[in-house]
Amino acid sequence: MKNFPNRMKLKKLFRDLSIESIKGSKEVEITGLCANSKLVVPGNLFIAKKGGHYDGAEFISEAVSAGAVAVLTDLYDPFLSKDVTQVIHPDVASIEGDLAKIFYDSPSESLFTVGITGTNGKTTSAYLIKYLFDSIDKPCGLIGSVEYLVGSHRYEATHTTPDVITNQKLLREMIHETCEAAVMEVTSHALCQGRVEGIQFNVAIFANLTQDHLDYHGNMEAYAESKASLFSGLDPKSGVAVVNKDSPWCKKVLENCPATVFTFAIDEEADLQARNLVLTGAGSECEILYKGEVYPFSWNLVGRFNIYNLLGVISAGLCYGIKLPKILSVLKTSPLVAGRLNTVDNDLGIKIYVDFAHTEDALRNVLRCLSELKSRKLITVFGCGGDRDRSKRPLMGKAAEEGSDYVILTSDNPRSENPQAICDEVLTGFEGKDFEVEVDRRLAIRRALDLAEEGDMILIAGKGHETYQQFAHRTIEFNDQKIAAELCAEKIHA
Repeated sequence: MKNFPNRMKLKKLFRDLSIESIKGSKEVEITGLCANSKLVVPGNLFIAKKGGHYDGAEFISEAVSAGAVAVLTDLYDPFLSKDVTQVIHPDVASIEGDLAKIFYDSPSESLFTVGITGTNGKTTSAYLIKYLFDSIDKPCGLIGSVEYLVGSHRYEATHTTPDVITNQKLLREMIHETCEAAVMEVTSHALCQGRVEGIQFNVAIFANLTQDHLDYHGNMEAYAESKASLFSGLDPKSGVAVVNKDSPWCKKVLENCPATVFTFAIDEEADLQARNLVLTGAGSECEILYKGEVYPFSWNLVGRFNIYNLLGVISAGLCYGIKLPKILSVLKTSPLVAGRLNTVDNDLGIKIYVDFAHTEDALRNVLRCLSELKSRKLITVFGCGGDRDRSKRPLMGKAAEEGSDYVILTSDNPRSENPQAICDEVLTGFEGKDFEVEVDRRLAIRRALDLAEEGDMILIAGKGHETYQQFAHRTIEFNDQKIAAELCAEKIHA
């Protein structure tokens, strides 16, 4: 990521913030903000915040040794070098977003900024919005689960929604790279942890809400409330809340929303609707209804769930002021998104799909889509990630069994958990016998190929675009699409 020559006197940085006290020089020049002592560079302000088991105060010495010239902390340390300015605030984390916004000069206010939240569909929608804006000569940056795209620069994503300082820095870099718009995937964790504080969204899109992350939120109500915070923070004058009216959580998300509301749906009446859906293996067709007019549309993305993604993307374009015929003309030629129902080319006569589906609802959607297209049997290879919501494991097992002719249960990213133990929990959702367990993911994919006959389908679900597999003590290179292609080639030449 680029380091811009942003420099700001400490007194200017804190001028409009309520601070308990400043011990040391206010004239010191700040070259950047950092909340991770290992990433501090000379001239930085180190933000010693607390969170969970982390206490930033324990890393102040390390930050100073790395070149921090000032520290934001909740307690004054009389033993710290007098050359280091100490800014005292009782709740350090509460002003981190404000500091990032001030230091990077409110970049979101110079961009048409779109935030997308929901359990499923964020990545596909984000790429399509970028494609739409780029196609009308409005260069668009992207922050999401696969990568961060800033002008001609690509950065591998560390989080779907990075920390608040990184977000503001990326948005400022987008402006330097002549972007006029930005699209962000906004997770519930990010909203709870203040990672999008200080970002002014012109449009916030609510895609859907189904069970996930209950290990973090506790229950669906709290999960919905985290999503709703994106909409309650919209500007009453300039913000637009774009919501999926078919979702039962739609009203909850809008409870405290002060902004204009724009709805889309397939089943309910809405501002923007899709009807007469025709779903095939080659793509989808539908009619788009808007302001009393009907527009026929077809594209190469498959499945009902992608029609919802389409409606959200169209809504964002309409909010910007793009005419609907132009939007449809652009999206008709949109490319596929990495890891989202991508095909694996092979000479075996088997249709193989790789998809990121890692929640019950996403898995059901993909399986429902493929079931409508299959001519023979559908074999599903999937697993559940470790150190994540355990309550969804039997639900995903049930979804896989109900939507498949045969299931091979395997490992996803076990992380610190025992892979077999994860599989055992998933198995509690199975009722029949049309499944087997192979914890080695590569062997599981090979087993699916051995079982499949010409005309069959295989779905490899859960990891999608990911190029790695995480275990307790190591991370290995693993790409479902690449592995499947290699195994297909091996089978042909066997």
